[in-house]
Amino acid sequence: MLNRISQNMDRLLIIEDDFRLAQMVREYLHQSGFEVVHASSGLQGLQMLGQSTKAFGLVILDLMLPDIDGLEVCRKIRALSTPINFTPVLMLTAKGDPMDRVVGLELGADDYIGKPFEPRELLARIKAILRRRNPFHEASIEDSSEVLKFGSLEIDKNSRTVSISSIPCDLTSYQFDLLLVLAERAGRVLSRDQIMESVRGRELDAFDRSIDVHIGRIRLNIERDIKNPKRILTVRGVGYVFAKQQD
Repeated sequence: MLNRISQNMDRLLIIEDDFRLAQMVREYLHQSGFEVVHASSGLQGLQMLGQSTKAFGLVILDLMLPDIDGLEVCRKIRALSTPINFTPVLMLTAKGDPMDRVVGLELGADDYIGKPFEPRELLARIKAILRRRNPFHEASIEDSSEVLKFGSLEIDKNSRTVSISSIPCDLTSYQFDLLLVLAERAGRVLSRDQIMESVRGRELDAFDRSIDVHIGRIRLNIERDIKNPKRILTVRGVGYVFAKQQD
């Protein structure tokens, strides 16, 4: 089982119409031990995801594509059948388009990197996402219980699933990790910097809204009333706290 998971995680799909950039990324990641498959359009990438007999561990997705844009591709990936729809997505965005990044995160992307980028940074982002996806990776936790329960809300750390009254919640890998960080420290106020450091993602930019966007998506799944949240509370000017007492 572990070998099969590792093999899938080492196979990546890049959806990028810039052939030279795709080849550069492909060669660099190949030297780092990854198998990289290239799709030059959004529709071709979706077809590869749906028809491949071997799963992809991650999709590197450009937002500017010749047929359908990357945001629409991301939305369609999340609408595919399980387990394909849980495939992590790393978006390639223009540095001057912060709203595209926000919308991409809202549609279910796990992370983004702005063009132009350093190959080493891309590799670091990919490894961070794959570490979070691997249920066998060593994590620093404060509660050794495998299932965290807060009223009707259950967080299963082994299967990396969240449910309310046994009904599954639709969270991305990154959103699961954010929720887990907060839940394991229930009752403690965490700043955005502390949350980012705990999920071992990337450094938080001064005006980065990604944490807030992801928290908003998590609330859509676990709160009865997102305008009056009871599980994840905002501490204005500080960060977030996961409530111990729920339901």
